[in-house]
Amino acid sequence: MSVMLTQYKPEFEAVIEHMRGELVQMRTGRATPAIVEDLMVEAYGAPMTIKGTASVNVADAKTLVIEPWDKGLLKAIEKAIQESNIGINPVVDGKVVRLVMPPMTEESRKQLVKVMKEKLEQARVSLRGVREKAREEVVGMEKEKEIGEDEKFRLFEEIDKMTKEYVQKVEDTGHQKEEEIMTV
Repeated sequence: MSVMLTQYKPEFEAVIEHMRGELVQMRTGRATPAIVEDLMVEAYGAPMTIKGTASVNVADAKTLVIEPWDKGLLKAIEKAIQESNIGINPVVDGKVVRLVMPPMTEESRKQLVKVMKEKLEQARVSLRGVREKAREEVVGMEKEKEIGEDEKFRLFEEIDKMTKEYVQKVEDTGHQKEEEIMTV
C-alpha cells in the first residue's frame, strides 16, 4: 500500500467504528448497556450522558440496572429514558432504575432490520466519500505532475481495493447483526 493511501486508512476505520457504535445501540431483545449509556440526561444544569452520571449494569439477559452516583438524578434519568423513544419503560426501584427489555415481535424485528440496513447504507456512502476524497487527491497529484498516468491508475486500483475491503467489513457486520436481531 502506498504511503499516500495509508493516510486514508484511519478515515476508513473511523467509518467502521461509527457504524459499529450505531449498531451496538440497537435493541435486539437482550440487555446491553450500550442501549442507554449515551442518552443525554439533564444533570446539575447541564446535559450529560447516562454513563457519566451512573453505572449501567446487566442484571440478567433481559434487565438493565442503572444506579446513579447521585440519587437526586433518578427522576432525570427516568425522564431521559422515557423521552428517548427506545421502547423501554423505566421503573424506579428505590435507588436504581430498572429497564426490562420487552420481548420483540416478528414485526419489530423486521422493522429493526430495516433501520439497521439504513445505517449500513450510510456507512457504505461514507466509505465511498473517503474513496472519492482519495481519488481527487490522486488526480490533483497527476495535474501537479507529481505522478504519472500509470501511477494514477495503480493508485486508483489500490483505493478501490481498500474500499472493497471496508465495504466487506460493513456487509459482514450487517449479516452478524441481522442474525442477532432475528434470533428469537
